[in-house]
Amino acid sequence: MEKFAWFWDRLATYLAARNLKQTGPRREVVEFFLNARPHLSVEELHALMKKAGSRASISTIYRTLNLLKDAGLVEQRSFIDGHSVFEILDPDDHHDHLICIDCNAVTEFHNPVIEQQQVEIAQQRGFELSSHYHVLYGHCRNKNCPQRQPK
Repeated sequence: MEKFAWFWDRLATYLAARNLKQTGPRREVVEFFLNARPHLSVEELHALMKKAGSRASISTIYRTLNLLKDAGLVEQRSFIDGHSVFEILDPDDHHDHLICIDCNAVTEFHNPVIEQQQVEIAQQRGFELSSHYHVLYGHCRNKNCPQRQPK
């Protein structure tokens, strides 16, 4: 079974409900996006596609990613300095993020203890969680971090 079959199914349902077509350029953007690394900006996706010989315009990429966001298939995140990136919103893969404030590296993590504690804290304070977003900022340990300041 294709890794992203659920994604394509939900996209087809979304497009059909709005009487929209799955155009060739839109499909190309989605395929590149699904096969790229997570946390990708429009500009980064455009550069990858251009390098691979695609002629998709940056406006097509913006429109397609915004459509995917409206469909609930991707999320747009702004981690540092207003730099927006997109990531797949997989309903079966909740994760949180560690962000390097030196090089903007994004590392995903999942910790069941933290997840349970968040639920317990919310319940203790009379909240029923519907969603959450957890981001930790710090300095990565990558010795080759291009922005690492000497200490």
